[in-house]
Amino acid sequence: MHLKHRSVLALMAVLSLLPAAAVAQEGRTNTLSPKAVGSTPQAPDGHPDLTGLWNGLGDNLGGVPNQMYNAGIEVRDDAIVLGALTTYMDVRRHPVASTELAMLAQAARETGGVAIQNRGTLGGNIANASPAADSPPALLAYGAEVELVSSRGVRRVPYASFHTGYKQTAAAPSELVARVIVPRADRVCLYRKVGPRRAQAISKVCFAGCVERRAGSVTAVRIALGGVAPVPLRVPAVEQAIVAGEPLARVLQALDGAIAPIDDVRSTSRYRRRVAANLLGEFLVHVGLAS
Repeated sequence: MHLKHRSVLALMAVLSLLPAAAVAQEGRTNTLSPKAVGSTPQAPDGHPDLTGLWNGLGDNLGGVPNQMYNAGIEVRDDAIVLGALTTYMDVRRHPVASTELAMLAQAARETGGVAIQNRGTLGGNIANASPAADSPPALLAYGAEVELVSSRGVRRVPYASFHTGYKQTAAAPSELVARVIVPRADRVCLYRKVGPRRAQAISKVCFAGCVERRAGSVTAVRIALGGVAPVPLRVPAVEQAIVAGEPLARVLQALDGAIAPIDDVRSTSRYRRRVAANLLGEFLVHVGLAS
């Protein structure tokens, strides 16, 4: 089987349907599995499209348990750490993550159906790099970081800079998404996914926003959207306008200039712009910054 299409491979990564990454070379099938950080495999020569699998599946590549790419959720004093192989159902069922990271739990509930939620992973959803994915906007609004591992070591990347272009990320071909680190904070958030139905649907527009306050004053605003640009994105110009107390018209103008939705089979640019503006307005009312 000659694998050519990165998009198909990335979808496999999201669903974790493959027990092994098999590559046909010269009439034989080779199975590659990262058993340790020092032996993290690279996409074989002639098969660069397999990078999507390396970056998304972790130890599911060969079905070999590996704690470096674990599915656990660790609650620390300052952060909640989610292993790359944490499934959507893991998030939904975790007593702390499901409440403190309520937007992520909501995204998990609205991703596919129960079968997908039981197998699909956060690492796969991130590495797949779809601009319409459900969990990235929530992670962006939380100010998350992504931990990448390779034979060269471990590094952290702010998730806001992880997606560099359509289906492109800051991860090198030899790196795997190992963990996602979400800071704990006192915040008010809102998550909305707009699609043709509640489940088993790709979003037309996805919105996530958080406000943090101290002594009654807004100290941080993070807003992220999916389905309105080549990547899931934060909108700093909008955030700055809100913190500065700009009139709603200027906040909406900043949003309109920050996004670049397209016409496709799921929706139109005009519809996505209108929905994004409506969701931003709902968010501002929800967090008490508009009436």
